[in-house]
Amino acid sequence: MLAIDLDGTLLDPAGRVSARNAEAIVRAREAGMAVTVCTGRGLAESLFALHAIGQEEPVVVAGGSMIACPCTGATLLRFPMHATLSSRLVDAILHHGHAALVLKDRHAAGYDYLVVTGEKQHPLDPTTQWWFETMRVNVRLARSIAEDEHPDHTVRVGVCARPAALEGVEAVVRAEFGGLVCYHNFPAVVDAEKATDTNAVHILELFDARADKWSAIRHVAGERGIDASRICAIGDQVNDLTMIRGAGLGVAMGNAIPDVRAAAGRITRSNGEDGVAWAVERVLGGEW
Repeated sequence: MLAIDLDGTLLDPAGRVSARNAEAIVRAREAGMAVTVCTGRGLAESLFALHAIGQEEPVVVAGGSMIACPCTGATLLRFPMHATLSSRLVDAILHHGHAALVLKDRHAAGYDYLVVTGEKQHPLDPTTQWWFETMRVNVRLARSIAEDEHPDHTVRVGVCARPAALEGVEAVVRAEFGGLVCYHNFPAVVDAEKATDTNAVHILELFDARADKWSAIRHVAGERGIDASRICAIGDQVNDLTMIRGAGLGVAMGNAIPDVRAAAGRITRSNGEDGVAWAVERVLGGEW
């Protein structure tokens, strides 16, 4: 099995799938490899990339909290957050002056995000606003998490802001939520045409403790009788670490963060140099 991250991996710096990467995935399938995409994006936010590679097999989305069918949009498996946990996290985010981004299982709830602004109506940061408009996701607004009509369908709670502004929220998560959550803090995807500092805005993502990319990949592979030793995982960011460490072959992108590079068995070229294709070619050729 070939398990591939999207942002910073399959997608180039402009957010596109190159022809060479798409062709390499076709060759991998022809050689008998199952292919899955493993991304922090929700399904709706990933569809353009999935269409570009002709993906029909199940995919891992929302940071490993969901497995979905790219053809029907159906959710095949999910690790939802308990309503009490998500409510406490939202309150912590609001307390620190941010709007909370509550990602839903769209197949069950009928929409993508519930944005909780609090009584002070904290505004969305410009990056999030741009993202919602670009991805054309379905968003609902609420002042309180108590207005959430689908508390059982939450798979992630997030907040987007400058790194320094997230320190307080992250400190609370570490101190009060311990083993209850899995969380990641990394640079947000930004408008490549307008960005001057791609690290200016980060996103802090909070999941149920059971949810990570590797747990979901193992489930997809297990249903196909594929052992972990026969999986090649390719990624670049902190939310890829579990799959890089768990796969038989973990491949770090040339643009990967140091922790991913250190955990990987191999390092390929960057996402601006068709790094996915370069790695797949070496796997299919027997070099890796």
